[in-house]
Amino acid sequence: MQIADKTVVKIDYTVRNSDGVLIDTSEEREPLAYLHGFNNIIPGLEQSLTGKAEGDKFTVSVEPANAYGERNDELVKVVPKQAFQGVDKIEAGMQFQAESPQGPQMITVSKVEGDDVTVDGNHPLAGQTLKFEVEVMEVREASEDEIAHGHAHGPEGH
Repeated sequence: MQIADKTVVKIDYTVRNSDGVLIDTSEEREPLAYLHGFNNIIPGLEQSLTGKAEGDKFTVSVEPANAYGERNDELVKVVPKQAFQGVDKIEAGMQFQAESPQGPQMITVSKVEGDDVTVDGNHPLAGQTLKFEVEVMEVREASEDEIAHGHAHGPEGH
């Protein structure tokens, strides 16, 4: 069976950035299961999986526009430390959920200088080209429940 919309796909993968630095892998874990055609994985990877079948192995580079987007400097802001009420020590690398006009948004602290905290609302992988090594482990028809819910279910259901 070929990968198409409304199929559940299981893949083993390794992803690295353009410098070859390991970002994530399914090695020593269960394969990633997702519902194809429902935007459950980045667009560039999903597009490259279309038409593949169980046992296929391939490598694909996904440009930022089809991954986590280009970096947007407007999402980098300096805010006062007082904005982090209830947090004793703020350090670079910490992540918080903030409310934005578009709804909840993850932000990462990139710098702390005195009472000023620089936060970045970009996804940590924004602006990066990602290289995936993929093996298709399984392809099956999605159940009606999976299609209705918009994601793959495990063997025991939801």
